[in-house]
Amino acid sequence: MFKLAHNGNVLLDVIEHSPPSAAFVIEALEKSKFCDCKIELNTINAYFKKPNKERTLVVAVKYDASFNVVISDDKMLATGELTLAQGGSIIDLDTAKQHLIKAGVARGYKQVFLEQLLQQQFEIPAGQIAKGTLAKGRLPTDGQPSRLIPLVKTLKERLNAPTLREDGTVDMRDFGKLASVEPGVLLIRQQPATPGKEGFTVLGDVLPAKPGESSPLVAGEGAEISKNNPLELVSTIPGVPVDIRNGMRVDDIYTIGDVNVKSGHVYFDGSVIVTHNIEPGMKVTAKGDITVLGTVESGELIAQGNVTIKQGVIGHQLDDKSLSCKITCQGDIHLLHAQYSHLAGNNIFIERQASHCEMKATRLLQVGQSDHPKGKLFGGEILDAGMIIAGEIGNESGAKMMINMAVSGQNIIKETDDCFKELARTDEQLDTLQAALEKADLVKDKEKKKLLMTKIGATQQHYCQQAEQLEQRLSSLDHHLNKLLSEANLAVNQKLHSGVEIHIFDKVLKTNRTYPPCNVKLQEGKIEIEFKTS
Repeated sequence: MFKLAHNGNVLLDVIEHSPPSAAFVIEALEKSKFCDCKIELNTINAYFKKPNKERTLVVAVKYDASFNVVISDDKMLATGELTLAQGGSIIDLDTAKQHLIKAGVARGYKQVFLEQLLQQQFEIPAGQIAKGTLAKGRLPTDGQPSRLIPLVKTLKERLNAPTLREDGTVDMRDFGKLASVEPGVLLIRQQPATPGKEGFTVLGDVLPAKPGESSPLVAGEGAEISKNNPLELVSTIPGVPVDIRNGMRVDDIYTIGDVNVKSGHVYFDGSVIVTHNIEPGMKVTAKGDITVLGTVESGELIAQGNVTIKQGVIGHQLDDKSLSCKITCQGDIHLLHAQYSHLAGNNIFIERQASHCEMKATRLLQVGQSDHPKGKLFGGEILDAGMIIAGEIGNESGAKMMINMAVSGQNIIKETDDCFKELARTDEQLDTLQAALEKADLVKDKEKKKLLMTKIGATQQHYCQQAEQLEQRLSSLDHHLNKLLSEANLAVNQKLHSGVEIHIFDKVLKTNRTYPPCNVKLQEGKIEIEFKTS
C-alpha cells in the first residue's frame, strides 16, 4: 500500500487504493513498517478535505537520527543533543565519536556518558530529542599554604589548661609544670605548600592552579633552623617555647609568686610569669611575654612580647588626670576586665568590660568573647584603634566618651608631605645638574670635560635613584592610608549610646541618641552609621 521514495518520502497511490478517510490512512501507516516515520497529518487531512488529481500522496517522511555536540560558553561542558530517527538510521557509537572529535572535545570525555545517551534511541519515542553530558572540564584546585606543625606545648597552650583538682574542679592559679625544653629539641615542623592541581576545559585548554603561599620558617631567639632539615626548627637554649609569627622562640622564664614591696620591681630579659598578683606601685619589665595569673592593681607592665592577665587590671585616676595602672607591649594584650587603666598594644582583647580606660590598639580592640563580642566599653578614651568590636559602647546616662580611630593616618599625611618636599628638592637638584651638564659639554679641554661629565653624571644618577625611591614611598603611603581608612570600623553588636564622640581620621560624629546594632565607618568623606540587618 505504501512505497518509500529515494528522498525518504512515504507515498500512497490514492487512485489505486482509494482510501476512504484520513483516519484509515493514519491507522494503516501505524500498522505498517513505516510506523516510526513522521506522519504528514496536515497533508493527509488537506487531501480529504479537498481532493486533487494527484495520483500519489506523501503521507509520511523517513528521517535519520541526527547528533550535535554543544560546547558551553566557559568550555567546561560538552553536551550531546540526539534527535532520534523517525523510520531512518540510528546513530552508532563510532559515528557519535566522530562528532565529538569534530567539535574539538579533547579532555574530560567518558564513553559511558555517550553510551547512555545513545541508548535513549531504544527507550524513548521516535523523533524525540535526548540530551546528555558527554565531557566535563575540571576546575583547578589551588594549592594549600605552608603549615606549621607544633611539636611541643607552648606557654600560651599551658595557660589555657588549668590544673584539674581531684574533686573535678579546676585551679585557675595552678597551670602545672612549665612546658620547658632543652637545647636541640624539635619545636616545629613546617609542612610545605602544595602546588595545586591544574584544571582543563573539554577542548583541552589547561587551567593553571594557584600554588599555595609559602611562608619562610622564622627562628626567634633561642631557636634555629635545623642543620639537617630546613623545614624544622630546634631549640638552642633551655627555656619555654613561645609562638611567634611563622615560627617559635624559646624564652628564658622567670617565675614569681607576688610582685610587691618585698619582691621589688622585676626586670627580666626573657619572659615573666607572675603566679599571683601585682600589687600597687610595682613594675614588671620583660623582653619577652608577661603573664599574670591573678590581678594587676595600679601597677606598670612593659613587655616586648604579649601581656596576658588571667583576671583583671584595676587602677584609679591620679591628681594629674593620668591613670595609675599602665600596660604597654609590642604584642597583644589579653585580660578579663579593665578599670581606670592605660592599655597600649598591637591588639587588645578584653573578655568582659572596660570602664574609664585609655586604650591604644594598633590594629584591633575587642571587648567580649571572640565569636560574637558582647562586652561593654564605656567612659575614658580610645586614643587610637584600627578597628573596634564590642557589644555595648557608652552607657545609658549619656556620659561622655571619646573614640579615636585611624589616628595614625595623620602621621601618614605628614610623612607624605615630607616626601613631596624632599621630591621637590631632588627635582631642583636634578635641574641644576642638568644645567651643569649642558655647561660642561661646552668645555673644550677633553680631559677636563670628561672628568666633569663623569662627576656630574654620577651625582645625577644618585638623585634619579633618590627620586624613584621617593615616588615608590609615596605610592606605598597612599596605599597604606587608603587601606587604613577603608578598614576603620566601629562594630557595635548591641547598643551604641548617646554621648559618644567618634573621630575617624579627620572626621567627627557625636551620638545624640541610642542606636541598635550597627557599624560606624568612613564613607565618601564622612562618618556614616549602618544598621546591622542580622
